[in-house]
Amino acid sequence: MNDHITHHLRSAGVLAVLMIDRVEDAVPLARALLAGGVTAIELTLRTDAALESLRRIRAEVPEMMAGVGTILTLEQVGDVIEAGGSFGVAPGMNPRVVAEAQRLGLPFAPGVCTPTDIEHALEAGCKALKFFPCEPCGGLPYLRTIAAPFMHLGVQFIPLGGVNAANAATYLKEPAVLALGGSWLAPKDLIAKGDWQAITALASEITGIVKQVRS
Repeated sequence: MNDHITHHLRSAGVLAVLMIDRVEDAVPLARALLAGGVTAIELTLRTDAALESLRRIRAEVPEMMAGVGTILTLEQVGDVIEAGGSFGVAPGMNPRVVAEAQRLGLPFAPGVCTPTDIEHALEAGCKALKFFPCEPCGGLPYLRTIAAPFMHLGVQFIPLGGVNAANAATYLKEPAVLALGGSWLAPKDLIAKGDWQAITALASEITGIVKQVRS
């Protein structure tokens, strides 16, 4: 990740993780999150609509920082750049994918959950790391423990997996936490119903917590 993106993510405090099934939902969803103060999203490549959704958001909601997650192959790195992704995220640490992202100039945050993963990420030049799956791995106590030997190197983490509004404040107080990854901000049922007001309310709740903790 470059300095511009890490600064934006730290200021935002939260990265909304989105699974979009219908391209037509992309722009109203991005606008609903933005209305609640969420300014950074990660569109996951778990659906066929992801890349076209990214294109539409970049074109119609340019103030939203939009990256792409679940990048698992070298080919997907190029696809994300072509679609206008600001950054890439992966669930794991694949050295070949990270190298391709660096070769093509895509800021990248690989996934880690062990000290060995962190060492591999650092060796590849990555310091902004996705901690996944967060709560199943042991949550904040575990993150503090594995982060400790690397903090002097400037490593920062984006916890995802079991993080929500109830435990957000505790995570946001942790120096090692860059921003929270949040799939709870845009539940699939609310997207399916087009309940943008409810999604704006969820976004407002977390941005209120971010301001309270980090202001």
